[in-house]
Amino acid sequence: MKKALIIGISGQDGTYLAKHLLKNGYEVHGTSRDADLSSFSGLKKLAIYEKVSLHSMSLIDFRSVMQTILQVQPDEIYNLAGQTSVGLSFLQPVETLESISIGSLNILEVLRFHKLPTKFYNACSSECFGDTNGKAANEETPFRPRSPYAVAKAAAFWQVANYREAYNLFACSGILFNHESPLRPKRFVTKKIIKTACQIAKGEKIKLNLGNISIKRDWGWAEEYAEGMYLMLQQNQSDDFVLATGKNTTLKEFIKKTFDYFNLSYEDHIVINNEFIRPTDLTFNLGDPSKAKRILHWEAKYSIDDIIRMMIEEELIQTKTN
Repeated sequence: MKKALIIGISGQDGTYLAKHLLKNGYEVHGTSRDADLSSFSGLKKLAIYEKVSLHSMSLIDFRSVMQTILQVQPDEIYNLAGQTSVGLSFLQPVETLESISIGSLNILEVLRFHKLPTKFYNACSSECFGDTNGKAANEETPFRPRSPYAVAKAAAFWQVANYREAYNLFACSGILFNHESPLRPKRFVTKKIIKTACQIAKGEKIKLNLGNISIKRDWGWAEEYAEGMYLMLQQNQSDDFVLATGKNTTLKEFIKKTFDYFNLSYEDHIVINNEFIRPTDLTFNLGDPSKAKRILHWEAKYSIDDIIRMMIEEELIQTKTN
């Protein structure tokens, strides 16, 4: 039985990845900064909480990282931890840089120093590309990060590439474009839109406060992207891959499609609020996943309409049970 260690298992991606690995017969271990206090609500929601072994680990504490990895002795490590919010990174740039870049470096150093044969996956982000002038980004597209979050992710990406080449580690980065699910926290704009629209449809007199709704994003389904992470570590050679749908949608269109589900006009329910406009933001992002399709045989199956519908349906179920 293979062993996997998911660093940051409590988040959306960690939860779906744990489900996928368990289905494939893995012994799954996961970390959180304080496993005794974390709710692990996603693992409980998917009914897999009792099937994973949980550990407390601080990603920016080298000793903590080393002790956990040596204790578990995993065949595969997936690093999905660190700051996950682009917006919050502008308010917490130091914590963002440390949790992402120092955290990744600590893992790489443990693998190098102890000469472990462990395969390592690093969660990179399409935010690293910055604006691509209307072109789809692939693995050869230069990075032009425009947020503290993207800067930190870019630094971690190059650390992984350096250790792969310098020390012959099996280390790869998945450059993932936006991927959504019902497990998203409300601070993510897609979940905020879905949740607020459901509340309005129920008759609540509230408004949806948003910033720039003209941005375009390549949105996919998170569970499919977790499978892509797994496939990267099943290859004979480590490499970096873009995961994306290859199609993008404006945030305005996402809002419209959501309110259309309830036969509501979105214009009656939204307020543009400067508080939600970031110092710098990407007007356009779009991924080219052709390499992943060719080598990993991975391809996104769900469209933006599917994603909106599935998120709404799950939100309505949760509303009834709460």
